[in-house]
Amino acid sequence: MKDLILTIVKPLVDHPDSVQISIDEGANGLTYKLSVHPEDMGKVIGKQGRVAKSIRTVVYAAAGSSQQKKIFLEIVE
Repeated sequence: MKDLILTIVKPLVDHPDSVQISIDEGANGLTYKLSVHPEDMGKVIGKQGRVAKSIRTVVYAAAGSSQQKKIFLEIVE
C-alpha cells in the first residue's frame, strides 16, 4: 500500500525526495500518514480537496475487503 501511495504522489510534487509515509497501527485500523514538502501541500490537496479525495479513493479501493483492518490516509504538515 505504501508503494501505491508513493507511485501516485511523487509525480504530482516538485520535491519528490521530501515525500514520506509513516504507518500508525491502531485498534480500528491502519493509518498511513503522508508528509510532503510545504510548497507541495497545495498540489497534493488540490482545489477543494479533490486531489486528496481521489488519492484516498484509489487507496481505499486497492485495500478492498482483503484487509482485515480498515485503511485510512491522512495528509499531515
